[in-house]
Amino acid sequence: MAFFVMARTIIKSLCKMPVTRGYPFGARRLPYKNTRGRITIDIKKCIFCGTCQKKCPSRALTVVKEEKRWIKDPLRCISCGCCVESCPKNCLFMEGDYLSPVVNKEKEVYQNA
Repeated sequence: MAFFVMARTIIKSLCKMPVTRGYPFGARRLPYKNTRGRITIDIKKCIFCGTCQKKCPSRALTVVKEEKRWIKDPLRCISCGCCVESCPKNCLFMEGDYLSPVVNKEKEVYQNA
């Protein structure tokens, strides 16, 4: 009896279109409203106070005030938004789109000249 139930399921599955998307080749889905996404910075507004570094629970951010550098480790960032909420100058914000998968371990370095 279990064979017939399984066979019926297999035949149904063969007749339907796939429910998943072929991501690299198919069309990308638009992000939902209020999606967190990735963290970006407007480096010209930043005063390098270090508040975002202190509030980051995963310690993915490093702020070097003397050199006016802001460094983000994409492998450690969990996109929680704590740094965005704590920024006094509102120079950090979250875009609704995610980054592509990380293939190298390089950190994102932003420097104000």
